[in-house]
Amino acid sequence: MAREQVTILGSTGSIGVSTLDVLARQPDRFDVYALTANTGADDLASQVMAVNPRFAVLRDADAATRLQNKLDEAGHTGTEVLAGEDNLCRVASDEVVDVVMAAIVGAAGLEPTLAAVNAGKKVLLANKEALVMAGRLFMEAVERSSAVLLPIDSEHNAIFQCLADGSLRDLPAQGVSKILLTGSGGPFREVPAEQLAEVTPDQACAHPNWSMGRKISVDSATMMNKGLELIEACWLFDTDADNITVVVHPQSIIHSMVEYIDGSVLAQLGNPDMRTPIAHALAWPERMPSGVGSLDIISQGRLDFQAPDEVKFPCLRLAREAAIRGGTAAASLNAANEVAVAAFLAGELPFPGIAQVIESVMQIVDVVEPDSLADVKFADRQAREAAETVLAARVEVR
Repeated sequence: MAREQVTILGSTGSIGVSTLDVLARQPDRFDVYALTANTGADDLASQVMAVNPRFAVLRDADAATRLQNKLDEAGHTGTEVLAGEDNLCRVASDEVVDVVMAAIVGAAGLEPTLAAVNAGKKVLLANKEALVMAGRLFMEAVERSSAVLLPIDSEHNAIFQCLADGSLRDLPAQGVSKILLTGSGGPFREVPAEQLAEVTPDQACAHPNWSMGRKISVDSATMMNKGLELIEACWLFDTDADNITVVVHPQSIIHSMVEYIDGSVLAQLGNPDMRTPIAHALAWPERMPSGVGSLDIISQGRLDFQAPDEVKFPCLRLAREAAIRGGTAAASLNAANEVAVAAFLAGELPFPGIAQVIESVMQIVDVVEPDSLADVKFADRQAREAAETVLAARVEVR
């Protein structure tokens, strides 16, 4: 059997690294066709020399030059170095590619992921922003191209595993009455609200269960990550926000649950390790080893659940409101969040200010029903500009 050709969009991030680990365990089944990153020439060089892909692509041209120099110095000649978003889209849609891991963080991942969808690839979706920003357009492209879309977020992958017929759509026909979307609650779940103004970026990035990049870790700390996942779930599973309940589950052992009309609740359990959903999606509809250890449920001892505190963590409320509002609201929410999180990580905004900036932006921007990707990009740009204006006004007040 011919080995499947895999492109990893965002290979130097945590999902990309985990994907390479899983692929390395199946050398007779998969080949790495292309690796991509934003500016991380050093990390990408190490990966290229380890797996020898056909292409290595950096969004930033200067970083691509640095990568080429590093490969030349090492005498590595088997990989062609490319630069720019057009080439990200190229390696996501090349005819020989079978599988695309879409793991670029943020809005930057939208167009390469859509390129893979439009080319009818098997797309492993770890870039939730693609659906948050352009959900209707994205899912219409999936249907039009007959691409195979498989969720990688542990929560959405868990929901998918709990569905009876292996379909993302037609939940009522499958007897589903509700989705229970679990989340750890982040590092500040038990921190009093009045202390959140003093937390540091390093504290926000110290997730209790998962190893993730800094932006996603901050999103987990604000619970915006769960809000974005709620929006993503609405599009993936063709359901309304009212049919999704967020449940705080500190142990991160149950990754999500599905309730059926007969009262049954199915849950997917496992150790908190992204290699499990990655291996599940790579092998689907089969199963294969992931490298993740067995769950010792006895030593775990207990599983706790509680309702999220949307007063303490208003980002979850803002995301739900955007999901209900529809149109470009979620794209604006995501853009404002990216700007606010970047400011927090740079030490320019206190932790509670993230939600405050987002809420201010959502009160300013217009919301329309997008007819094209250009409409989505306009909403994204408008919200980023509004967020920068709000941030500047905060500085003036101080």
